[in-house]
Amino acid sequence: MPVTPITPVCTAILVAAGVSRRMGLDKLAWPLGGVPVLRRALDALLAADSIAAVVLVCPDDRWKMLGGQSFLKPVIRVDGGATRQQSVACGLEMLDAHTRFVAVHDAARPLVAPTDIDRCVAAAVEHRAAALARRVTETMLRSDLADFSTERVDREQLWSMETPQVFETQLLRDACAAAADRGWLATDEASAVQAIGVRVKFIESRQPNLKITTPADLALAAALLTQPS
Repeated sequence: MPVTPITPVCTAILVAAGVSRRMGLDKLAWPLGGVPVLRRALDALLAADSIAAVVLVCPDDRWKMLGGQSFLKPVIRVDGGATRQQSVACGLEMLDAHTRFVAVHDAARPLVAPTDIDRCVAAAVEHRAAALARRVTETMLRSDLADFSTERVDREQLWSMETPQVFETQLLRDACAAAADRGWLATDEASAVQAIGVRVKFIESRQPNLKITTPADLALAAALLTQPS
């Protein structure tokens, strides 16, 4: 029986404005399996049935790296800011006034599965706010300032946050404005939304969705690409 396609209900903001200081190279330009990391992240969003369009927040040189190719869905570029929070705000300014839901995704997560994106968007439609995340499975210990262990942290109900994180558009606008008014730099959008009193539904990612931060991550991502789906 054929599967009914999901109606696109969400615009994605793909954040690709940061500088890869820890890498010593532009990790988003790295040819992961022959395709730049940035292009893989963009293609994953475009392949998700729930995504109607993408706002790519990046400098012009990264935009040109995509080769000026045409896309199956609308993709527009906008310059970012000095911080992630400012870059997301730049993306929000480009949204159509009728955009009901927005998904924010890190370009450094090129392996995100389109089906996981769709699951996250569906949860946001139901709960106003949702984020892909991974349950913490490792033993967790807290340290003192000298990096010596002090106590065990119960990992039960602990999650490691991922992206995309999806919200009602006005809810995310309000959260970003509140963070700016307080002079608070949110580490991610879910934290900003939670700070104004709205709970975020966690959606456990079903496929690897690692963030490229170190050269070792590039090697791991390349190995994962060779694994059968």
